[in-house]
Amino acid sequence: MSLVWLEAVLPLGIIAGMLCVMGNAQYYIHKAAHGRPKHIGNDMWDVAMERRDKKLVEKLSSADASQ
Repeated sequence: MSLVWLEAVLPLGIIAGMLCVMGNAQYYIHKAAHGRPKHIGNDMWDVAMERRDKKLVEKLSSADASQ
């Protein structure tokens, strides 16, 4: 009677395992599609800084290529 709790462990383990599989699938699909992991909590400031950084990198790479 003391091992009755084991009946609940198997379904909970399956559920927890499937949640981990789904989370990892989302992570790897996003990483494959965008080339980098998803930035959690991206607000308008982060988006503006990403645009600025991308513009600066492109400007520097075009300046290096012209030399």
